[in-house]
Amino acid sequence: MQDPHANLERLGYELPDVPSPAGSYVPAVRSNGMIFTAGQVPFRDGKLAFSGKVGGAVSLEEAQEAARICALNALAAAAAEAGGLQNIARIVKVVGFVASAPGFNQQPQVLNGASDLLGEIFGEAGLHARSAIGVAELPLDAPVEVELVAEVRRPS
Repeated sequence: MQDPHANLERLGYELPDVPSPAGSYVPAVRSNGMIFTAGQVPFRDGKLAFSGKVGGAVSLEEAQEAARICALNALAAAAAEAGGLQNIARIVKVVGFVASAPGFNQQPQVLNGASDLLGEIFGEAGLHARSAIGVAELPLDAPVEVELVAEVRRPS
């Protein structure tokens, strides 16, 4: 079994504080052994790390880093709801939205930033189903938004 805390540390990441909701919702909800997170934008230390359209003001590489930040924020929300990162058994689904400049069609490559990170953190349990969707606008002019569904570990 992978140790997600050790993997985060090895990768040079730490789980951030759960970002405060920007509206009338909660960061994550637990139902029937699953956790569903709200969409997370690339907030780092309370500020948007990147802004603008991918394929315009934001490069593919910057968007992939934004997707990693979003995934860490979503993971923080899921871990808080699960009672800790060690209580997440697997990542089931990732949904990502990419604010795309006209003609940009590499949304799957952007979301690989999030997917690859989750795989490195959880190993095989980080492999998931995914949707990568191009959109005209995201809240706060964020380039990427990521939400995830995680399965909670059953008590032994």
